[in-house]
Amino acid sequence: MEEEVIVDQQELFEHYRFKVDPGQSFLRIDKYLSPRLENISRTRIQNAANAGNIIVNNKPVKPNYKVKPGDTVQIVLPSPPREIDLIPENIPINIVYEDSDVVVVNKPPGMVVHPAYGNYRGTLVNALMWHFRDLPLFSTGELRPGLVHRIDKNTSGILVVAKNELSLNRLSRQLYERTIDRKYIALIWGTPDPPEGTIKGHVGRNLRDRKIMQVFPDASQGKPATTHYRIIEDLGYMSVVECKLDTGRTHQIRVHFSHIKHPLFNDDEYGGNQILKGTTFAKYQQFVKNCFKILPRQALHAKSLAFDHPVSGRRLSFDSELPKDMQQVIEKWRGYISGRDL
Repeated sequence: MEEEVIVDQQELFEHYRFKVDPGQSFLRIDKYLSPRLENISRTRIQNAANAGNIIVNNKPVKPNYKVKPGDTVQIVLPSPPREIDLIPENIPINIVYEDSDVVVVNKPPGMVVHPAYGNYRGTLVNALMWHFRDLPLFSTGELRPGLVHRIDKNTSGILVVAKNELSLNRLSRQLYERTIDRKYIALIWGTPDPPEGTIKGHVGRNLRDRKIMQVFPDASQGKPATTHYRIIEDLGYMSVVECKLDTGRTHQIRVHFSHIKHPLFNDDEYGGNQILKGTTFAKYQQFVKNCFKILPRQALHAKSLAFDHPVSGRRLSFDSELPKDMQQVIEKWRGYISGRDL
């Protein structure tokens, strides 16, 4: 067969591309895709089509479209479910916005977004399954119900969750097409030059430690990743930066800034938990250690989020305050650079 298959996985969705074989007979697209997408039911394929997520020759099609030789078929799907026993848990959630289709949550630091590696309790997914236990999407036992994107356990901030299949499909497509705007605030070591710029580098699993990521020179060992940044406050040996993502790779901001020698403050996986800038004076060393105690995690917060409502199409924007631990550390650094008496 001449069929060309491309799979792109990014965060919580997958993108498939097929070039239909010249000998292919006319066939409904859901029937055509079903045997080519492992563990994905025709119902999920039909849901994707109804959400406008199946594109043939650059135009959305419905489930009854019949493929023909030479067609280029693309489909964006939320990542497939995994069968696992998840326990709904009555865990408080900070809900910023909610309607019948979406919920926007401000996640505290320390909360895992979805279960993994035997950690199946206390996650945001467990909490969502309790709060929305009467909704079909959250009662199926899927590993990641409604999740469109995610943030790390020790990163705080805003994320959107879909409450039904249609919203999940449409938001996944927005994430793929990069029309969801996400801005982060990070506290990093040093002062990047230039003060506003773009970090590019293919991100993939670290060759020595699979739990962390690293930047590779090309796509042979990683996936393309782009982070735009600008310094919003220079704190001498530290900087507060705003980051905007074009892509959503695992640990992207953290590994990108580590790659350019400006790791996030107190990021123990990427070297930011060492005193990398400043003096050797004992008082300064103690000052930084005190800041580490106030902020015992990487200094990263998902501050704002904007997306088109999956049903109404209205643009929604949300913003959040920095969490107290980041605010306190920034205030302490402001005091330090104004006094320089440590």
